[in-house]
Amino acid sequence: MVKVEITDLEFSYDSVPVLEDVRLRLGKGETLAIIGPNASGKTTLLKCINRILKPRKGSILIDGVALDNLGKRDIAKKMGHVPQAGEGSFPTTVFDTVLMGRKPHGGWKPREDDLKAASQVVHKLDLEDIAMRDIGEISGGQRQKVLIARALAQGPEVLLLDEPTSSLDLRHQLEVLDIVEEVTEDGVSTAMAIHDLNLALRYSDKILMLKEGKIFAAGGKEVLTPENIEAVYGVRASVEERFGRPLVIPEAPVAN
Repeated sequence: MVKVEITDLEFSYDSVPVLEDVRLRLGKGETLAIIGPNASGKTTLLKCINRILKPRKGSILIDGVALDNLGKRDIAKKMGHVPQAGEGSFPTTVFDTVLMGRKPHGGWKPREDDLKAASQVVHKLDLEDIAMRDIGEISGGQRQKVLIARALAQGPEVLLLDEPTSSLDLRHQLEVLDIVEEVTEDGVSTAMAIHDLNLALRYSDKILMLKEGKIFAAGGKEVLTPENIEAVYGVRASVEERFGRPLVIPEAPVAN
């Protein structure tokens, strides 16, 4: 079942093209890793999918319905968005931050079912011990889990994550992506922009390689070849089988 379908997507800042002819299909319960160098269009693509930015051309369908035909509240019910670490700051508790995810489903005052949904997510992500702490007092790894919890409280069918492991230590990287993996097993479709190629290989079903705003390669994990890595990143690398999965081993930058 196709959950998200994007066709001929283009976006420009003023007259400068950022995305050109982007096409992708994401099925129910699939995880897509969007990879590419800085300024390749990864964050812009996620913001277009979430309608934070409006493409100048192309269509985005969710369950066959064009986003242009949905209001902001309806989009928020279908899609949860986790921005890059450090985007935005708000003096509130962990629980109240998670509860914000229920806004699309009600009014200014939380209802009993909103409180119940937020509590369930707090429990699922093992955040009870810090639920009443101010979000500014917790670690970066904990904060990232809270932002994911806020998105999950929306009850989304699609989860968008922008560099979910940036600035996190190795343990928290794995903890955060294990949460994402559990969510997709529950049927949520996930698209995440990510720099770490080995984490992309480990946690994704599909890979989209962007270069200068265009799709360079797309498909399964087999697209992450030494040749494609060199063409997209300008780095020589080998891809070897380790511990039953492919592993990217960077070797050296390619001379200009």
